[in-house]
Amino acid sequence: MSIGDGANYAPESGDQPVVSEGEFCFAAAWLDHGHIYGQVNGLLGAGGTLKAVYDPDPARVDAFIERYPGVRRADSFEALLNDASLQLIASAAVPNRRGEIGEQVMRSGKHYFTDKSPFTTLEQLNSAREVSEQTGKRYFVYYAERVHNEAAWQAGELIAAGQIGRVLQVVTLAPHRLSKDQRPDWFFNKEAYGGIITDIGSHQVEQFLTYAGCEDAQVNFARVENFANADKPGLEDFGEYSLTGDNGASFYSRVDWFTPKGMPVWGDGRTFVLGTEGSLEIRKYVDLGRQAPASLILKADNGSVETIDCLDRVGYPFFGQLILDAMNGTETAMSQAHIFKAAELSMKAQLAAQAID
Repeated sequence: MSIGDGANYAPESGDQPVVSEGEFCFAAAWLDHGHIYGQVNGLLGAGGTLKAVYDPDPARVDAFIERYPGVRRADSFEALLNDASLQLIASAAVPNRRGEIGEQVMRSGKHYFTDKSPFTTLEQLNSAREVSEQTGKRYFVYYAERVHNEAAWQAGELIAAGQIGRVLQVVTLAPHRLSKDQRPDWFFNKEAYGGIITDIGSHQVEQFLTYAGCEDAQVNFARVENFANADKPGLEDFGEYSLTGDNGASFYSRVDWFTPKGMPVWGDGRTFVLGTEGSLEIRKYVDLGRQAPASLILKADNGSVETIDCLDRVGYPFFGQLILDAMNGTETAMSQAHIFKAAELSMKAQLAAQAID
């Protein structure tokens, strides 16, 4: 696993199976973003059976099969849609295509698991919501900064257990490494990726909704800039925004592409959670100057102060919960309303920023 390259960051999800071999079969398709490997690793770690792969680029398929030997190469995407043995298709397409692909998957009678951001427009979201309701199939999203990070996941468990009281505010800082010369052309096309708050920001909104226990929120402020990449006019390299949740909790987030070259990981992502009875700082990927990789929670409450080391201790329960939700019609991993709301609010913040711009 590369800890220095966020585009190809794909944790190995360990051995946390919830199903037996062949009980939950899935395929991968549209491999435009390296996050597909994290999605697949998570499902495999939970016991899923990877049967097939499709992409129009043979080189991408070759690389995928080299990583997962024995996987069948599908001749077309339609072949996967028509494969009755598959229960889910995982995908990391170009962002503005994710909605239409998801609709095809759900209409074929399968669940869909897409990389974030799941949409680039509110129209795409509303259409996918209708198809999900019509078909009864789930539109799952890989909000990896919480669901594929041990400290971020464990923080949610501590909050749910009431260990810091009622959450009053969440602050997320989300720097990423640009690696400009390694990115595909669509990465710099705003129509394709949707803007920095739509993209990276969807992770952050999902964390806020989870930690603060909100079902909705309003946008207070949003801003986007291209500070240092004039040669890529379609890129937004900085964004910030503020929300207020329907329960009064507040949220501020900064997202950017300014991880310096000397940083050993792709981004010093941190989350700060203030509660009525304590606080958490989540150091997701690095304990700067001390440990890399790292996955730490710094917790203070009315009884103690402690550092909780989560690296290789918590695992990634989300993927098993996703599989069981798909099989049983439950909503343990993440409700469909929550999935869509995180995307909706990030896109509304993006629109608010563009209105100011």
